[in-house]
Amino acid sequence: MKRCLFILLILLAAIQTAGANDKDPNELLLAKWDAVIEDPNDPNELLQAKWDAVTKVLQSEDLDQNVKEKIIDKIISPIFDFSLMGKLALGRTHWPKLTQPQREKFTLLFAKRLKDSYREKISLYTDEKALLKPAIQNKKGVFIPMQLLSVDRKIDILYKLRKVDKCWKVYDVEIQGVSIVLTYRSQFNDILRKGTVEDILSKLEKLPTP
Repeated sequence: MKRCLFILLILLAAIQTAGANDKDPNELLLAKWDAVIEDPNDPNELLQAKWDAVTKVLQSEDLDQNVKEKIIDKIISPIFDFSLMGKLALGRTHWPKLTQPQREKFTLLFAKRLKDSYREKISLYTDEKALLKPAIQNKKGVFIPMQLLSVDRKIDILYKLRKVDKCWKVYDVEIQGVSIVLTYRSQFNDILRKGTVEDILSKLEKLPTP
């Protein structure tokens, strides 16, 4: 009986070890680079930790550009409310006109466009120092101003966050006073002024990043 129990324990240990070895390499890679957040209820700590994680990836000389982009996408995607950003970008005039399948397709395409845009902008980061200021409370959530400082330039960024299922998520970003959501809304209004919802779904894939 004891011998059978001993063999069973060995088998269980072997199965657990095999499961650990079968983990997705991308997940293991992310675990190495992702942010460690001690207090998820603190939006400043959340953004600071995520920003620090992204800059470490950008500064790494051991990762090629393609891998960097994949890791950054894994780091930042959980803190963006892509669904709300899509609704805000279309606005109250156009969003209700979409059918459910159109809304789902639009949200997927728009989320991809936002991720691409964000990666392109932060890829321009060199040696700037990121300075996050304390969160400013408002009715919708919080605004967190940030400055990227270098020897010869200063870039002002404003992150807008709200609570979603007890987690802080970004629903808009202003860069030098220009809102990403409102920029897209202007583009979408121009498209829909002359076309249809299907036009915007097909053109979204080809739109230049603002």
